[in-house]
Amino acid sequence: MNEFQLDEADFRLLELLQIDASRSNQALAEAAHLSPATCLRRVRRLRERGLIEREVAILHTDRMAAAVGHGLTALVEVTLDRQGSEHLDALESRLLDEPAVQQCYRVSPGPDFVLVVHTTDMPAYLALSRRLFSADLNVRNVKTYFSLKRSKFDPRLPLPA
Repeated sequence: MNEFQLDEADFRLLELLQIDASRSNQALAEAAHLSPATCLRRVRRLRERGLIEREVAILHTDRMAAAVGHGLTALVEVTLDRQGSEHLDALESRLLDEPAVQQCYRVSPGPDFVLVVHTTDMPAYLALSRRLFSADLNVRNVKTYFSLKRSKFDPRLPLPA
């Protein structure tokens, strides 16, 4: 099997893992209609190929906000004056190092980056904005949209049936 060829069992495993990666190998094998040994071998191969990037706990933002105080989610567009690869790479590197930046996309056309940012409150967002954008002379424009309500969040990738 070449590195990127997946069969029906692989897709079943990937779909099941996207729904709940915490189940035991025995439970996963049963749900995927595979033997436990085959299941373990296939999942190990999917990880080694890099198709499974990592397994994490996804925290509920609204419930966490209630537990720790506030929560503010912002969608941020960033446009640079100079778009040479060295300028894009420099800002991207700073964005990747910032824990409040949950997602970072280079996009085209339009802004150079679109970010999903999560901070505790507006003062924390203002501090982040000053640190990342105001201090950078190459940042031409920052446009921020603040989330009033998260209607849907699903990190699963659609897979062939």
